[in-house]
Amino acid sequence: MTRILIAEDDRHTRAALEELLGAEGYDVETVADGLSASKKIESKKFDLICLDVMMPMKSGFDVCRFLRSSDSQTPVIFITAKGEEIDKVVGFELGADDYISKPFGSHEVIARVKAVLRRCQPEPSQAPNPKDPTTHVTFNMHDLQVTPSKLRATRGDTTIELTARELQILILLHDADGDVVHRQTLFQECWGHHRVPNSRTVDQTVSQLRKRIEIDPKHPRIIQTVYGIGYRCECKAHP
Repeated sequence: MTRILIAEDDRHTRAALEELLGAEGYDVETVADGLSASKKIESKKFDLICLDVMMPMKSGFDVCRFLRSSDSQTPVIFITAKGEEIDKVVGFELGADDYISKPFGSHEVIARVKAVLRRCQPEPSQAPNPKDPTTHVTFNMHDLQVTPSKLRATRGDTTIELTARELQILILLHDADGDVVHRQTLFQECWGHHRVPNSRTVDQTVSQLRKRIEIDPKHPRIIQTVYGIGYRCECKAHP
């Protein structure tokens, strides 16, 4: 069953969302503040997280930032009274997948939740999907060996678990064979839509990926930044 976390401090809105999404067959858990949301995220895997922006103890933006520090996959929808364009931009830049302004209609919420889940968690296909990154053959990037079928990379005796999106980024950079891959290309290929051009979402995900695969993330050797354009990787092994 699809598990959804709702973090909302207004008890009427929280109860309404719980009832609304519960009636759709989702397994819904609720919390009333940002700190509780972070603890829930640490202890349990959710398929979708709905965050109010203005919450006690920790804002929805802070919770999203906390989530994205270790998880670039789980979809996030902000549901909030803050409807200014700049707030929406901040939300998307932090890695949100959608943004619903209060007051909202029940049909709108259900439609948006289903759309995000459909986009981020497509139904598995019985037939092999040629675009499935896990079907890619094993390849090397410097001293790192990437094994797509296992969603992991290894350096010596060290194993690094990868998310599907992180794997997609590495495959795109590897297949480009030293050519620059534009941010917008990474965004379209790895996030699957064209929203928010120049989004920092790609930069933040690459930054987190570097912390996991680079020996020295401040002086990366695998993923090179091409300032103002994108990234590239010279995949040759260390001399």
